Amino acid sequence: MPVGTVKFFNTVSGFGVIEPDGGGSDAFVHISAVEQAGMSGLVAGQKVRYDVEAGRDGKSVAGNLVALD
Repeated sequence: MPVGTVKFFNTVSGFGVIEPDGGGSDAFVHISAVEQAGMSGLVAGQKVRYDVEAGRDGKSVAGNLVALD
């Protein structure tokens, strides 16, 4: 599971972006993945561990989130 830093998360729109710490493509994160992890939202700068999944459009999507701080 890669570790990354939340670039932003918009609680109103229900989505955000995670930047992987090791470089590479950013991962989109949807509120449904956040809620499945037992969280109500994410904050910019927060460290998370996550799985990278393929979204419907072929872009990276974060799933199985674990808050690290």
